[in-house]
Amino acid sequence: MARLPSSTVELPPLHSRTPVEWGKAVLAEPLALLSDHAFLEKKAATNAMELLTRWPNDWLEGWVEAMTAVARDEVAHLMQVTRLLVSRGGRLERFHKNPYANSLRQLVRKGEPEEILDRLLVAALIEARSCERFSVLAAASTDLELARFYGSLSSSELAHYRVFLDLARKFTSETELETRWQQMLACEASILAEQKPGPRIHSGLA
Repeated sequence: MARLPSSTVELPPLHSRTPVEWGKAVLAEPLALLSDHAFLEKKAATNAMELLTRWPNDWLEGWVEAMTAVARDEVAHLMQVTRLLVSRGGRLERFHKNPYANSLRQLVRKGEPEEILDRLLVAALIEARSCERFSVLAAASTDLELARFYGSLSSSELAHYRVFLDLARKFTSETELETRWQQMLACEASILAEQKPGPRIHSGLA
């Protein structure tokens, strides 16, 4: 089947880039990849609601609207991924581990306002890398349905990445934000490089 053209989504300024060879490798096990993806969408929705629970009031303009909108989008993505997985004969596993995301969360400092800033930046990092990875998968896939699916998600993750950064800007100086953001971008690239290869959205290179 013909492959879709490469995604035209403007990718976030990450400190490392994923080669198309990664996409071809993980797509060799599409059901395992879809199962991993489903858990990531579930966790993304949960994270947005956790942020809203931890800081329930509209202490920033648009805070409640942003968190509920992200949660809604991620639940919709979860439904799409699960539908694809089941239609292809797969199923969700009972347990799931994500060492990539767990390592990123270790970067979060305790106490406010550092904690909320870092949680927003970690969320932005995950969305940014997911955007980049979905773009690679869209370009690498020879399955038209999957290529279209991943291409559409790349745009959505880019929007979420921007939402989290925009919220961080509302209570952080530009200098402080840029310094912390660059630190976390560097850490993210190192953490990703340490991941084992396999059919996962945030796996390492073979």
